[in-house]
Amino acid sequence: MNYWLIKSEPDAFSIDDLAARGAAGEPWDGVRNYQARNFMWHDMQIGDQVLFYHSSCKDVGVAGLAEVLSDAMPDPAQFDPESRYFDPKATAEKPRWYLRRFGFVRKFAHVVPLATLRAYPDLQQMMLLQRSRLSITPVRPEEWRIITELGLNQRPD
Repeated sequence: MNYWLIKSEPDAFSIDDLAARGAAGEPWDGVRNYQARNFMWHDMQIGDQVLFYHSSCKDVGVAGLAEVLSDAMPDPAQFDPESRYFDPKATAEKPRWYLRRFGFVRKFAHVVPLATLRAYPDLQQMMLLQRSRLSITPVRPEEWRIITELGLNQRPD
């Protein structure tokens, strides 16, 4: 199993929005960075666990947990000329952009703030803390453990 962090602006789509989707989850469309796309397309697997991160808001930080629900599939927005994610170079035979469905697992009692993450020496190598602008990044198992314990109001060892 792998661990990931996905970013979303809560005004656009929040952990509460994901929870409201129920068992069907939500297709994570609109990823238009090749490295983030490759993580989602090639590296993610069904059942991988995900930290759901709220960005560009008052309470920036990890808001809860999600799970990868589907295999990678072409992002339909790339074929829609009316979509802001339209890509004229993409074709049905040769798509350029992929998505996966994510499902809600749990909302944290409180957002684990970015400042708190920065305070933990064992988190200093996280891609998130390296000023990464990627919307999808891998997370090491130890980083996952620390952050989930913080989010579940437990003190990491």
